[in-house]
Amino acid sequence: MAAALMVGATPAWAQAPIEVREIGSMHVGGRVATIEGLPEQEIVFSPGAPPLRINPNGQFQVEAMYAQYVRLQNPRARVPLHFWHGGGLTGVTWETTPDGRPGWQMFFLRQGHDTYVSDAMERGRSGFARSPQVFAGEPVFRTMGEGWGLFRIGDPAGWNADPAQRRAYPDSRFPAAHWNDFMRQGVPRWATTDRQVQAAYDAYVQQACPCVIVVHSQGGNFAMTAALNAPDKVRALVLVEPSGAPPQAADAARLRDIPHLFVWGDHFAENAFWGRVRGNVERWQGQLRAAGVSVDVLDLPAEGIRGNSHMLMMDDNSDEIAGRIQRWMESKGLMR
Repeated sequence: MAAALMVGATPAWAQAPIEVREIGSMHVGGRVATIEGLPEQEIVFSPGAPPLRINPNGQFQVEAMYAQYVRLQNPRARVPLHFWHGGGLTGVTWETTPDGRPGWQMFFLRQGHDTYVSDAMERGRSGFARSPQVFAGEPVFRTMGEGWGLFRIGDPAGWNADPAQRRAYPDSRFPAAHWNDFMRQGVPRWATTDRQVQAAYDAYVQQACPCVIVVHSQGGNFAMTAALNAPDKVRALVLVEPSGAPPQAADAARLRDIPHLFVWGDHFAENAFWGRVRGNVERWQGQLRAAGVSVDVLDLPAEGIRGNSHMLMMDDNSDEIAGRIQRWMESKGLMR
């Protein structure tokens, strides 16, 4: 069932200066880990300073996550809006776009939402821990060329290290001239830390919700699982191209009171990986509907909007998409 998501003119209150009550941050979750058996090191921390002998063994605070919040003086939304990012990225996803336009955090602040923008455990300001002592294995780094195809900016064969030689899809809405700027946001990720990431998100939900969660890509499965773990804390899920879904054995009925909106961009036919991903998510949508959960789908090409990439919140029509999401939230009674 497609959502009825017509966008009207921007009201005057959404163009006025934002009245902010508070800007702050938090670290949540985590544990104390003990590391033993490593050799001491002699390190010079800055040029000209004497060497310092460091013992790397001891107790360390690890596996926490970071979030920054902006609370409005007079919010219109009933609960805060949380933004969760995808793989190899951080909360910067939701801030300024690579070509310098205001991102979704600003858009939804103007719509009257308190916003929380987080960095998942092991990313960005959440910090890191020793590997392999705490994070098993080695970090994974995404190349610029891999991202070009994976995020559906263009066919992988259209990648070129020379920006002038790159070929995006002819109808691409991503600001491809700023691809290098976007890739500066990339951070390492581990393929072995899902359990710790989920534990940190669960602690975050307990501390900073009730909330509505807007989540992207890899974060989708974490958000859906967090909702399964704490259905009383999540008022709605907006899932922007989630790359995973809970297992078939998950109890979808626990989410009966949490409306879901799934948002999809374009060029799935040209990308076998995303075709498989979407099939798995649509299986979960079927389970949700069978359990009586409200499920809406914003399929942009089906609505006549072509060319959107995996990074919908950065595409040149990002405000139009955000406006449709806002209308959906209004239709679900999430605004005052």
